[in-house]
Amino acid sequence: MADFNVILDAGDVDGGEINVVVEIPTGSNHKIEWNRELAVFELDRVEPAIFAKPCNYGFIPQTLDEDGDELDALIITEQPLTTGIFLKAKVIGVMKFVDDGEVDDKVVVVPADDRNNGNAYNSLEDLPKRLIEQIEFHFSHYKDLKKAGTTVVESWGDVEEAKEVIKEAIQRWKDK
Repeated sequence: MADFNVILDAGDVDGGEINVVVEIPTGSNHKIEWNRELAVFELDRVEPAIFAKPCNYGFIPQTLDEDGDELDALIITEQPLTTGIFLKAKVIGVMKFVDDGEVDDKVVVVPADDRNNGNAYNSLEDLPKRLIEQIEFHFSHYKDLKKAGTTVVESWGDVEEAKEVIKEAIQRWKDK
């Protein structure tokens, strides 16, 4: 019998397979965010079309980044994913990111069971270099047209660094 009191958690961080919830599909310029208080997704704003997301964007449940929001995830897939679904994802790295002076890291993941691609992506080095450049460009410039706020991609980290970022975010969640 199903336990209806189970709540989605971050998953198996040490094993490198985490749970991720999709907020924004690849190619969308809608800034959709999870509203924790209302337990719904909401449209926060519409970004200029030129700044559509270069990959799916979501969050890891039961985590908090230093900015007070759930820890973000960049989900690499061939096709856009639908807002609101969750997937088991394989951690392949982290983009160390600062948004308006606040740490706002992005864990990079791929579907854990991606048989069509032979689970080819195990680290950031496995991704096409051009995709990494597009992601970095997007996050370095998406606030340019607003002329408000600053964003900085500080560095990229490996799987182990990503796991540490996730563990720290889980601890923040527990401490809240």
